[in-house]
Amino acid sequence: MTARHDPNCIFCKIVAGQIPSRKVYEDDDLLAFHDIAPWAPQHVLVIPKEHIESLYDTTPEQHQALLGRMLALAPVLMKQLGVTGGFRVLVNNGPDGRQEVPHLHLHAMGGPRPWAKG
Repeated sequence: MTARHDPNCIFCKIVAGQIPSRKVYEDDDLLAFHDIAPWAPQHVLVIPKEHIESLYDTTPEQHQALLGRMLALAPVLMKQLGVTGGFRVLVNNGPDGRQEVPHLHLHAMGGPRPWAKG
């Protein structure tokens, strides 16, 4: 993990343990935790521990492996959380892309829709 953090960033504070979260995964580079305002029965955020503001701040040369690991982790987490009927992956980027927290993050959302039978 690099030492690049933003002391005012809520996700950096979660990484540092200053703000509690319901973790579902952690390694040296990534942290995944339940969203506090879920849009689905299972809704987790996957974030790099390094402060990267958005996809605009990534390059293939420097971040390809990290971005690939973030995406590859989504189905693993959804399976572990019991999601079997499909899930959605979303990355909001920048203010026009409705990114609310300026720290790169991936939403993985799944579980039965409220109107689905069974």
